[in-house]
Amino acid sequence: MKTDEASPGQPAHEVPRSTLRAADLLPTGSLGLRSRKVRAVLSGLGIAIGIASIVSVLGVTSSSQSALLDQIDQLGTNLLTVANGNSNGAEQILPTTATPMVRQLPHVLSVAPTAKLPGVNVYRNDHVAAGRTGGRSVRAADATLLTTLDGALLAGRFINDDDVPVTVLGYSAASTLGITDVSGNDRVWVGGHWYNVVGILKPFVLAPEIDQAAIVSFDSAAHLLGYNGHPSRIYVRAQTEYTADVARVLAGAANPEDPSRTSVSRPSDALTAQLKVKQSGAGLILGLGAIALLVGAIGIANVMVIAVLERRTEIGLRRALGASRGHVAAQFLTESLILATLGGIAGIVIGIGVTVGMAMSRGWATLIPPEALYGGILVSVAAGAIAGLYPAVRAAHLPPTDALRTA
Repeated sequence: MKTDEASPGQPAHEVPRSTLRAADLLPTGSLGLRSRKVRAVLSGLGIAIGIASIVSVLGVTSSSQSALLDQIDQLGTNLLTVANGNSNGAEQILPTTATPMVRQLPHVLSVAPTAKLPGVNVYRNDHVAAGRTGGRSVRAADATLLTTLDGALLAGRFINDDDVPVTVLGYSAASTLGITDVSGNDRVWVGGHWYNVVGILKPFVLAPEIDQAAIVSFDSAAHLLGYNGHPSRIYVRAQTEYTADVARVLAGAANPEDPSRTSVSRPSDALTAQLKVKQSGAGLILGLGAIALLVGAIGIANVMVIAVLERRTEIGLRRALGASRGHVAAQFLTESLILATLGGIAGIVIGIGVTVGMAMSRGWATLIPPEALYGGILVSVAAGAIAGLYPAVRAAHLPPTDALRTA
């Protein structure tokens, strides 16, 4: 701050007004923060928490959504399933003509019929009590299953049409049965018969029922397990641009006599629904972050009001030495802005750390929207300006004589 004295002979009313250089504004405005460090840290913590919540939510949500979209792109949105619509939670049979009729539809790339065998279970050995299935099932299929679902083997090979009696285990079924490889000629007890395990499948995100199943060939199911030739679930891979068109005619093709009893679904819709859930959940947490930010701004305003009361003598002395109201207001407003900005920067660092840690633990690519970074700074600065406005105006209008009288 600089005050110019009147030169000899110069009228008092022409004395230049005091000035506050921009270079002096930062050290002057940070004086209160440097002298009360603990209070400054605690008051800026609310801003930091609010900004950290916003940045981490946007970062984690963007990273998880990106990973989910990549997964959808890899798995494809052109897989359809056909099942009996009156299943009541259990798979019921479809007509024996369903598979050949579906294969004749235009824009269908591949079709994989499967049949869940009712009353047939898979056990680790023949000493396990009946009924202790662990959620596992036995399903008949052929070689088209792997290509239609775009699946892969974790170990071994897939079944052939004439394989009797061998089985390929879904990922979850193999885990619960305690089978991790197929090099030791492991066997399982299927429907009262010993089956050699020749392969283990990798997880099927779009067909979790396969993960819980022991897969056998149709010939094996017919000769040993009582299979009657009716499929219970058919997987259909269509040309991507015609997926909706194929879905509309699948029910009629699978069951021409009663299409209403046939349900058609797109498994990738479940992943798309997860995106919407993540977006709605992110909106809720962003709201909570905004509340934390508001609480932080109120905390800064409270601290600044207290600072004005505690520094009445300083304010009065500066006014008596020629500081204008604008200079005093600028000092306290700068202090509030510095406090909020430092809290915002700390919040951004914390939010980035949370996002990186979460992404690394889940195997996601870290993705933080740029608007979360510069938006966090802008929001924190705006919060500091609003929080410091009233204390700054109050300090500026404090009469210097009253302030000095309280010293």
